[in-house]
Amino acid sequence: MPRNWKEEIVFTAIMAGLMVFVMVCYNVLLVQGFTKGFLMNSLAEYPGGLLVAVVLDLLIVGPIAKKLAFRYIINDYMKKNVILIGITISVMMVLGMVSCMSLFGMIMSHELGGHVLATYGHAWIFNLIVALPLQLLIVGPIARAVLGKMQAATDKVSAPQKKSAKEID
Repeated sequence: MPRNWKEEIVFTAIMAGLMVFVMVCYNVLLVQGFTKGFLMNSLAEYPGGLLVAVVLDLLIVGPIAKKLAFRYIINDYMKKNVILIGITISVMMVLGMVSCMSLFGMIMSHELGGHVLATYGHAWIFNLIVALPLQLLIVGPIARAVLGKMQAATDKVSAPQKKSAKEID
């Protein structure tokens, strides 16, 4: 888990960057198939999707998911195991982000006519089927590994400073 704002930004950048890229490619593939313009269309959609995802993650979905997880789901037993907390928050984040980003995708592709609820439900379930395992099995472990190395490096740098302060006393 990120311990400060800098770690939160790095963690979110890795998490959102990878998740959005794969999900944009997946959704472009669903809409147009694997055509000649697939990669260019995916790259064109990526910046807007990334911007929206980062804003949602940091300002709306992230805080709500963490608040709900700690208030209603994470109990005393789970608090003893950091992995369970991480998985719980990851699942809550995926549910929130899939809900928001499916709507964003519908708006961007102008799919708001006709059967809006059916279209949203279809987009939501198809995105969830890919996003949840992607997050739990690939992107989440990568982001946590990078965060862990970053935290270890920070701890290593701050440890000599603490020793120096103790030696002065």
